[in-house]
Amino acid sequence: MGLLSVVVPCYNEEENVSLFYGELLKNTSFLKEKGIGLEIVYVDDGSSDHTVMEVKKLREKDESVHLISFSRNFGKEAAMFAGLENANGDYVVIMDVDLQDPPAMLQEMFACLEEGYDSVATRRVSRRGEPPVRSFFARAFYRLMKKISKTEIMDGARDYRLMTRQMVDAVLAMKEYNRFTKGIFGWVGFRTKWLEFENVERVKGETKWNFWKLFLYSIDGITAFSTMPLMLASVVGVLFCIIAFLMIIFIIVRKLIFGDPVSGWPSLVCIILMTSGVQFFCTGILGQYLAKTYMEVKKRPIYLIREKI
Repeated sequence: MGLLSVVVPCYNEEENVSLFYGELLKNTSFLKEKGIGLEIVYVDDGSSDHTVMEVKKLREKDESVHLISFSRNFGKEAAMFAGLENANGDYVVIMDVDLQDPPAMLQEMFACLEEGYDSVATRRVSRRGEPPVRSFFARAFYRLMKKISKTEIMDGARDYRLMTRQMVDAVLAMKEYNRFTKGIFGWVGFRTKWLEFENVERVKGETKWNFWKLFLYSIDGITAFSTMPLMLASVVGVLFCIIAFLMIIFIIVRKLIFGDPVSGWPSLVCIILMTSGVQFFCTGILGQYLAKTYMEVKKRPIYLIREKI
């Protein structure tokens, strides 16, 4: 018999743990026909509510439920990596516990694997229920990534993905500390089938992703899978050097031919402020890449486990 591992990252999701479990069982009855077993790996990302207790209640009833509890909050990327690392299945799927990743799609996803694909990924074709500003910046991020990165990152891509063991092992081989899993999935390659679905709102609770966290996450994605910002900083620096050289020639020629006095301090202040702003911007870009390198060379663990069942 084969085995399907369902990796479920959780952070303060006590209301959704049992709801997800019930909905998952409803939509995985087809596994028995295929001779495939099921294990559910809940990864508690340092929750401060009763998420761990809710998972333990399920474990008492069903031994296929497993728990990994972190010593503190390490973030969803670390939770997904921990789940993949501890999953035993021949097939592994990552799903959100808030049911925004419809379990009803699992049967269709398995059918795609049987066609010869190595993974089946999902993407939202609508962002119904999201604030318009957030949707605008999300789409802008995916458009930008398509232009500056060689790694395929689909607009509206979710972490909801069913993979074969071969692809899971390839993802686990990338043990970088600064993780951007959507980019890692694209980087490792393998044959991937994309399925589209309408956006589904959370069953209960509130999202843990605010605008600022998503903004920082997007910067992680850009710096992890593109060096284009470094090239941009270099181009801007060269461009300003050329402009400065041309302006010096212009001022000298004007003084020699027309005898005009050099413009006053307001224009000088504007030039200084603009140039300084560009310098700080380019320094910030370099700082981001240096910070990522700094964290990588420390070789700190991606996560620490407090309890494992």
